[in-house]
Amino acid sequence: MSIAPTRPLEGIAVLEMGSSIAGPFAARVLAELGAWVVKVEDPRGGDVARTWGPQCEDGTTGIFHAFNRGKRSITVNMTDAADAARLRALIDGRIDVIVQNMRPGAASRYGLGEELRRDKPSLIYCNAGAFGREGPLKDRPGYDPLMQAFTGLMASTGSADGPPSRTSSPMIDVANGMWSAMGIMAALFRRAQTGEGCTIDTALFETAISLQSVMYANYVAGGDIPQRNGPTGPLAAPNSAYETADGLLMITAGTQGHFKRLCEVIGRTELIADPRFAEGPARYANRDVLRGQLEQVLRTQTREHWHDQLVAVDVPNGPVQSVDEVVDHPHTVASGILQAGLDSDFRSVALPLRFDGERPRPQRGTPALGEGNAEVLGD
Repeated sequence: MSIAPTRPLEGIAVLEMGSSIAGPFAARVLAELGAWVVKVEDPRGGDVARTWGPQCEDGTTGIFHAFNRGKRSITVNMTDAADAARLRALIDGRIDVIVQNMRPGAASRYGLGEELRRDKPSLIYCNAGAFGREGPLKDRPGYDPLMQAFTGLMASTGSADGPPSRTSSPMIDVANGMWSAMGIMAALFRRAQTGEGCTIDTALFETAISLQSVMYANYVAGGDIPQRNGPTGPLAAPNSAYETADGLLMITAGTQGHFKRLCEVIGRTELIADPRFAEGPARYANRDVLRGQLEQVLRTQTREHWHDQLVAVDVPNGPVQSVDEVVDHPHTVASGILQAGLDSDFRSVALPLRFDGERPRPQRGTPALGEGNAEVLGD
C-alpha cells in the first residue's frame, strides 16, 4: 500500500472516548494525518461541544466542526453491559490507539481504562487528563479556564491596572491535545520497532505550566513574579503595542540595530544616544518613558504607514488585528490555513504543517451523531 506523505498514519485505527476540546483535538490531528478515527459518543446527545456556540448552516456548531472533522461517530451507552462489550470487542479486534479525556477513573469503571493493555500489549492508551497521574489533585476534573486561574496564567494576563484575565482562546486545551498527539506518534514509532504499546499521560495542569516556561524560569532564577502588563512583553524594549493615528501597532525592537533603525524611521535619532535608551537594559528599565517618546510621533500617522516604513528597514512589527481582519488578510487566504470541509463550506483551521510543501487535507466531513454505527459496529 502506498501512503501519501501527507497521510503518514494511514492504516492506524484510533478510538476517541472524549468530549469538549483536548481529547477531540488530539484525535482530529491523528485523523488529518491519515488515521481511521472512531469517536465514541453518548446516545443521549453526544459530545457536549455539539451544543456550544453558534451553529453553521448544517446545524452543527462551529466548534464541533473545528475539533471533530474527519472522524466516524458511534453511539455507545457505557453503562449498558452489551454496549460496553461491543466496544471492547472493537478495541481487541481493530484499535491501535485510544485517546480518552473522561473524568478521572470513569473509563476504568466501565472496563475501558488502561487495563485494556493487559490483554492487548500492543495498544497505545493516552489519558488526556486534568491534573495528571500523581499528586493530591489527581482525581479532580479540570477545565481550561480553571487551569488558567490555578497555574498563574490568568494572574499575569491583562492590563496592569485591571483584574486578571483569561485568554480568549482555550489555548491549554488545544496545547494539551497537541502534546497528546505528539506522545501518540512517538509511541507509534517505538511500537514499530518493538511491537509494544504503552500508556501515555498528558495533563491540562502540566500543559499550562509548560506554556509559561519563560515566566517560571524567570521566577526560579530571580524570584520575579510575572505582572500584568497588557501587550507589553518582558525582557526587552520597545516590545509592546503602540498607539498610531488609527490603531495599535506591535513593535518588538529586540536588538541595537532594530532600535537604531526605528528611531531613524520616526525621525528621533537623538534617542539612540540618550543614556536612558542607549543600551537594552536601560531601555527596559525606562520602557514607560520610552513609550511616551515613541507614541508622540507614532500617533501622527496611520498604522499602515508605520508598518510599511518599519518593514522596509527590517524592524519587527505587526498590526494588532481583529479576527475578521486576519480571516480576510491576503496572507491568510494564500496560506490555506482556513480549509473547507468535504461536506460543507465551513472553513476550520487546518493543521499548521506541510509535508514536501503540501498541507494535509480532510478525507471525511464532520460526523453526525452515531452515523458510523453500521460501518463500525455492524448495527
